Amino acid sequence: MATERMCGTMPLHFEAVEAETGYAQTRRMEEALTASLRRAPLEGIVRIPVAVHVVAAREEFQVSDEQINRQIEVLNQDFRALNQDRSQIPQAFAHLAEDAQIEFALATRDPAGRPTDGIIRKQTTIERFPAHFNPNESLTLQIARELMLAGTGSVAWPTESYLNIWVCNMSRNPLGFAAFPGSAPWRDGVVIDYTCFGVGGTARPDFDLGRTATHEVGHWLNLLHIWGDDGNMCTRSDNVDDTPNQAGANYGTPTYPSISCNNAPHGDLFMNFMDYVNDSAMIMFSRGQVERMRATLQGNRSGLLRSKGLAEPEEPAQRATAKILAANAFGREGQAAEEVFDGVDWVSVGDGESE
Repeated sequence: MATERMCGTMPLHFEAVEAETGYAQTRRMEEALTASLRRAPLEGIVRIPVAVHVVAAREEFQVSDEQINRQIEVLNQDFRALNQDRSQIPQAFAHLAEDAQIEFALATRDPAGRPTDGIIRKQTTIERFPAHFNPNESLTLQIARELMLAGTGSVAWPTESYLNIWVCNMSRNPLGFAAFPGSAPWRDGVVIDYTCFGVGGTARPDFDLGRTATHEVGHWLNLLHIWGDDGNMCTRSDNVDDTPNQAGANYGTPTYPSISCNNAPHGDLFMNFMDYVNDSAMIMFSRGQVERMRATLQGNRSGLLRSKGLAEPEEPAQRATAKILAANAFGREGQAAEEVFDGVDWVSVGDGESE
């Protein structure tokens, strides 16, 4: 039986809402700030320094330097809309595909100012993360506790200056996960199973084109799943106006059009990087998603704009904050009484009536 895409980002998020002091408030502030900054777009190309932590118990779980470099290439192609397979976008959606003007490069300076290739390799005694499963906690939080601590894994480089990506053996359960902006620094980054990372080497079908990282970095830059994680209810929003409302995730390689939530004639934007389709079927970010990511780079991720990870390190930047949450600014035009994400959970947004 073929493996279907499974992302562990939302369980990690909801665990943090319950367990981490200040996380919920920070997330709501970030969502309000994102809505505001989308009206004042960031100009120019942003280059993000990357630290890749390869945590493996055995040689067979290692990914090569070449495989890591191929993954960085895929991220750059996908976020700059230079991927060759974007020609597969249906004509009805072609006008939505957008260049995010975000690029990634392996760090050239470590946090202490020393030269680096941006790759950290750590030996672990854990064959498969997590080593022990607790049914009362999210799987992804348990993985993070073992993977991102010094004793069993690799500690994050300063998250205001680097994108941390951990590569490890999770037996594709999940394929990957990410921390939203506002997460605790110790677990702020992206985690990818070694069989779903990069191109060639240990990567295996149907997730061997590097798109799991594209999907998870999208989360790291504050993108939600395109269907709004509402269990096929057609009610929730991904807080992006130009992505059609759809019922649940798409898997595998769907055929256009895939109709749901009365979104005929063109149907779901299943070829979007934030759906659950195979690597070969996800090929675009929308203009609205790009606006959201670039707004995040002015909000919680603003330290990356001043990072010296590609030159010299710097003091952590202070994150801008927002004082109000304008939830009614997040709905899709023409839709009434839907639910939108406020940074923590989905809240009802009426048709203009006050609660």
